[in-house]
Amino acid sequence: MSTVELSFSALPVHVRTARLIVTAVARRSGVAEPLLDEVRLAVGEACSRAVEAHRRHCPDEPVRLELSGADRRFEVTVSDTVPGEDEAGGLPKAPDAEEFEYGLAGEGTAELGLAVIAGLADDVEIASTPKGVQIRMSWPAEAEATI
Repeated sequence: MSTVELSFSALPVHVRTARLIVTAVARRSGVAEPLLDEVRLAVGEACSRAVEAHRRHCPDEPVRLELSGADRRFEVTVSDTVPGEDEAGGLPKAPDAEEFEYGLAGEGTAELGLAVIAGLADDVEIASTPKGVQIRMSWPAEAEATI
């Protein structure tokens, strides 16, 4: 599958459109029907997080998504352009399942959103740099892709 790129202005109304597009591309990439809700919810959470950060720090900059499929995986990368608060980017680490279960995770909505994403996606990588944050999520794509 080729890479599909999408960018949208930092308005909450556009998160729904991004979820719909990602779900359609995931379906065509071979993601099993029962996983599509997880894809939609995880991408919605990542996009909402990026939109909120952009609205506070750089409302004129677009949120960017990359959708791709290779080696029987469907991958989504949501990128914002909000630099972290420190030199390394400053993104809080997503709590692992044990931290979340025992209430050790942070109480902020950013941390909770990252925990939700980690619970929904098959594989998650979060990269924070002085230029912004990227959340890469992937799911198995077992069926033959049609894109």
